Amino acid sequence: MDTNAYLRSHIRTVPDWPAPGVQFRDITPLLQDPKVFRVLIDTFVHRYMDPALKPTVVAGLDARGFIIGSVLAYELGVGFVPIRKKGKLPFTTVEETYELEYGSATVELHTDAVKAGDRVLLIDDLIATGGTMMAGRRLLEKLGAEVTEGAAIVDLPELGGSEKLRGSGLPLFTLVHFAGH
Repeated sequence: MDTNAYLRSHIRTVPDWPAPGVQFRDITPLLQDPKVFRVLIDTFVHRYMDPALKPTVVAGLDARGFIIGSVLAYELGVGFVPIRKKGKLPFTTVEETYELEYGSATVELHTDAVKAGDRVLLIDDLIATGGTMMAGRRLLEKLGAEVTEGAAIVDLPELGGSEKLRGSGLPLFTLVHFAGH
């Protein structure tokens, strides 16, 4: 079995959550089994150890992007910065509001989290509509950093997020694609 199929086999689908008709892709089984978690992290590490792709900073999106991003940053020997939901960071922040299917949300980043010229890998667990990753990218760029790639475990291409992100010029790397949503 190839790596992507192996990881896919450990992602749980929860029907009708959080709303009827939604097929929720739950990554927690990937984290619970130490062998599976190692394969997941190693897949990202092997990609980003390549000198052409290696970031100077990994930024993780609230909250599951923290899990993967912080471990990946540790393994790569670079810093990690969290991009949080509004009101969760204690220091001076910049913020970015983005549209959701029903309403909007705001994410924040400490003003000293990155510096001009940093090469940032932006990571999350899943790409759906792409709004969160796009907002994270805009925050990092406001501070002068370059987002070299967006990465996620799961892509839900039918929701259009990955197409929107790539259309904006952001290279993407995802491990598992699920049809439907």
